[in-house]
Amino acid sequence: MRHTKFALAAMALAVLAGCGGTDPAPGNQSTKIKYSAQVSFGDSLSDVGSYAVGTVAALKGGKFTINGDNTSVNPTFTGKNWTELLAAQIGAAAPCAAVTGLDGNAAQGFSVAAKANPGCYGYAMGGSRVTNPVGPNHKLTGSALGALTYPVATQIANHLKAAGGKFKGDELVLVMAGGNDALFQLGALSTAATNAGTTAGAAAGAKAYVASLIGQLAAKATDPASAAAAITAAVGAESVRPGSTQESITFVAIGAAAVQPGAISVADAAVYGPMTVKAKADATTAGTAAGAKAGAEYAAAHGPELITAMGQAGAELVALVKTQLIANGANYVVVNNLPDVATTPAGRSKDAGTQALINAMVSAFNTALTNGLASESKVVLVDVFAVSHDQATNPGPYGLTNVADTACDLDNKTKNPLGSSLTCNGSNLKSGDVSHWSFADDVHPTPYNNLLLARYVSMALVTKGWL
Repeated sequence: MRHTKFALAAMALAVLAGCGGTDPAPGNQSTKIKYSAQVSFGDSLSDVGSYAVGTVAALKGGKFTINGDNTSVNPTFTGKNWTELLAAQIGAAAPCAAVTGLDGNAAQGFSVAAKANPGCYGYAMGGSRVTNPVGPNHKLTGSALGALTYPVATQIANHLKAAGGKFKGDELVLVMAGGNDALFQLGALSTAATNAGTTAGAAAGAKAYVASLIGQLAAKATDPASAAAAITAAVGAESVRPGSTQESITFVAIGAAAVQPGAISVADAAVYGPMTVKAKADATTAGTAAGAKAGAEYAAAHGPELITAMGQAGAELVALVKTQLIANGANYVVVNNLPDVATTPAGRSKDAGTQALINAMVSAFNTALTNGLASESKVVLVDVFAVSHDQATNPGPYGLTNVADTACDLDNKTKNPLGSSLTCNGSNLKSGDVSHWSFADDVHPTPYNNLLLARYVSMALVTKGWL
């Protein structure tokens, strides 16, 4: 469903007012439906502490926001994410992580055996994807953190196993995923494009170096054209010799040039030295340009594959909702679509072409959700993209004072060694009042923005008649 900016802002404010204004405490409400529990599946946006162990816990972190109860400093610094706020609103028990642990570097305190926590229904994990078990910061990516990243498919299977294979039917089930599918694939594309650019740049640079050097050396000869031909032949032979290097090619070129009529001076280091410096500069210029071109061409050629993959991930999430949630007794399922990733600090840092690709990927995922779930009577599909886009372009009515920067000081590796909201707390924020900023880090919301999301979901539940 599409809304104008004014309507979005007005509805959000109305829900805030109806639930106690902008006070971060959601307050108690009489709900139309008495929920026995809240069960949450997804990724870091909904993670209530899966990695709050070892060094992460020691650093007073564990959730992907501004961690800790710092309400004495500012009432918005609750340290809670949207699932915790929503649970309080419906009168459910405070969410706790269904599984805790890390599978990373033991020397850094990131190796803590995974532990299932009976009675805890917060299955969402930072880094989790829809069906792929390897997400951002998983040990197989080379990350020292070793995030568990159980995919949503596994999260649901774990809950069904713990619950005897069925939902009771009176749980409020929350689903929000897909962001890590986008981030992981974008990262892989960036790496591959960089490698393609590096390879092409190196080849172009080497070619430019030789061309520049030969031209400079030949110019010293009485017959530059003949000298260039002779030097080129000598360089060609050396280039295909096993073990040849730029240095060996350089001295072969100098030697071939020095025997040409009129060019004996090139044997002097004072003469050929500046020539090699210029050749290297020419190589850098040519290599940089060729590398950038090749990298951009690679990204453009393979970008459509990411759009297709995101559409597939959306379809997979639809299938999980239908066959594993609804078919197993879930009657009240909330599915949030992907927010406007391109307007996060991470998205804003990308070039226009990458932002367009991100938008297309998010659109493919969200379209799959809409096509697959819009007609499901047991599903509330929340258009988080619409409201997050409106917040990014029209922040004032939402009480947001900064939608472009990170509230956490991610550059201070002493206080925040991970450079992530996972270990962000009241002690490592940027100076000044960041209480109403949108983002804690490059992609994760502050507690205040989590409040806005909780209220927006609440509004959808009210509209549905579930709250």
